Amino acid sequence: MKIEIENVKGFQDILPPESLKRAEVKRIIEKWYKLYGFVPMETPFIEFDELMRGDNVQEDEAVSDRFRLKDRAGRNLGLRYEFTFQLARVFRQNPNIKLPFRRYQMGEVFRDEPIGAGRFRQFMQCDVDIIGDADVDADAECLSVVGDILKELKIDFEMRVNNRRLLSSIIESVQISDKNNVMRELDKLDKIGEDMVKMNLKKYADSNQVVTLFKLMAKPLDFFIENAFDGAKELDELITKCNKYGIKTKFDVFMIRGLGYYTGNIFEVKAMGDKNTIAGGGRYDKSVGKFVGREIPAVGISFGLERVTELAKIKVGSIPKVIVISLDKDKEAVKLLKSLRKEGVSCMMMSGKVGKALEFANSNSIEYVIFLGDEEVQKKKFKLKNMASGDERLLVEKSLIKELK
Repeated sequence: MKIEIENVKGFQDILPPESLKRAEVKRIIEKWYKLYGFVPMETPFIEFDELMRGDNVQEDEAVSDRFRLKDRAGRNLGLRYEFTFQLARVFRQNPNIKLPFRRYQMGEVFRDEPIGAGRFRQFMQCDVDIIGDADVDADAECLSVVGDILKELKIDFEMRVNNRRLLSSIIESVQISDKNNVMRELDKLDKIGEDMVKMNLKKYADSNQVVTLFKLMAKPLDFFIENAFDGAKELDELITKCNKYGIKTKFDVFMIRGLGYYTGNIFEVKAMGDKNTIAGGGRYDKSVGKFVGREIPAVGISFGLERVTELAKIKVGSIPKVIVISLDKDKEAVKLLKSLRKEGVSCMMMSGKVGKALEFANSNSIEYVIFLGDEEVQKKKFKLKNMASGDERLLVEKSLIKELK
């Protein structure tokens, strides 16, 4: 049997130096999630297909792109395509979770969808959700934590906000009844342009209704507040709260997102000058409590680690940070390794030819090397070489550790 020695399409290996950058971005994300009081949570890769499919008559694209499989007993299963749908199961099985429940989750999700530049069938999703808090402050916290993460990663971004109830009430105001299909067509605006969207909308509305709808959607948020459109006040409150966090938001009435479950404020984050979305989320008050027979307010935001890593402009240190080159002094070198590791300095030892060790350090962008031979042992000092500048210094162990930390 011939074995295909290549990746399955849509799946990738991540090797250094990209893996080092990815790990650092992940560390920064997790740091901010914890600073905002979110606690970690993990769920299985595999769920029953019925749970994943839910009760949507018209499935969202992510749901229809799920990977399906069967176990030995013939049960219909699938690989998770996101984390949010799993929360309904978790709350059914754990009714004593104290609310509000602020959780974060970072892990792999899978979608059997067309691949392309930057699009894979396995990717790491980074979520935060606040369950059991109906206040708009919770919405603002989700946007604020993402804002702080992107600022540290030096990514210029723009946050766009809308409200699902506002959008519904705008469509209703022009007497169009098929709201979901109208929203689906409006969601294609960036892909196919306004003229094609208007043409497609004529399947659900007459020409006057389409013209009126677009005129109405050109109005500022103040117009909808003054005319008491449902959801407008809630959206205005979110914008005001975000201002207090120092987060600027832009009202985008054409932004749709997840037709199957969003119920209130929705948001998207885009890199400046880029039409692709970095992060997205919103309020989904009717999803988490569906298996316990009550409505549980919920809001969250999510983004893919791959996209954020690609955009991040951060300096990433080497692993290891330093190589100890032993010149027939392995015993002393091992003792030094233990001291460095105890102080949190990533290090390794190489013995034998100095040239080979230096070549290895250069090819792997390792920041420092330490030479340890007869002279260093006698003087009880260590020769530290900065591989970038070429500078060399003799340091006692205490000064050496201080320098490397």
